[in-house]
Amino acid sequence: MIECQKPFTQNRKRWYRVLKFLMRSRYKKPEFIFLGDKPSHGAIILSNHVGTDAPMSLEIYCDFPIRMWGTHEMNSGLIKLYKYQSKVYYHEKKHWNLHLARLFCIIASPLTSLFYKGLNLISTYKDFRFKYTLEESLKTIKNKKENIVIFPEKSDEGYLDELKGFHGGFVVLAEYLLRNQIDVPIYVSYFNLKEMTYIFGNPINYSTLKKMGLNRNEIAEYLVNECNKLNKLNLKNVEEESLVKV
Repeated sequence: MIECQKPFTQNRKRWYRVLKFLMRSRYKKPEFIFLGDKPSHGAIILSNHVGTDAPMSLEIYCDFPIRMWGTHEMNSGLIKLYKYQSKVYYHEKKHWNLHLARLFCIIASPLTSLFYKGLNLISTYKDFRFKYTLEESLKTIKNKKENIVIFPEKSDEGYLDELKGFHGGFVVLAEYLLRNQIDVPIYVSYFNLKEMTYIFGNPINYSTLKKMGLNRNEIAEYLVNECNKLNKLNLKNVEEESLVKV
């Protein structure tokens, strides 16, 4: 007797799964393309942001376990979320008029707050509290066997097709994991909204990057360059046998 394998679902609460199903009308499924092994568990995945499109495409459609990093303002109550969304996200990053952003977020922020409660973000910080981010990430990779998704692009000028750089927090995490006997594989990925493709490069272990003699900033620069290469990749020149498409 042949047993039918159940489709993969993220470890989320039932009400949140229903919400994600409803959001499929807004976020269409991209074509996932893997140049090497597909992430299974216990990896760091780096991606461009493209507003909400990259995070939501992963959350709704990817078929491997993930948990995302997210700035603590998105995870710290409605008032902080409203201030962050209206001033930073919509005004500074997406270049909306500030007054329009404030009006829009009166409706958007409560809905976003509900959504992020179900997403189970790992909060990130710019001060001593970052140690909690590292500790929770270690538990997620070591005990829950999930992949950590990080959107590290420098987005002071907004979300651009050509990424200007990566913040180095993920390197701190990789070093922290290595000190805890976990040589984490790191994937770079690129979501192309126009082509509706999500391309994942070959994984590279953190120890391999260290052996290249790179410091934190150099690792971040090396990997953002690899990410930008994915956007420029001509898939016609890649051997079909080496691609996995989903």
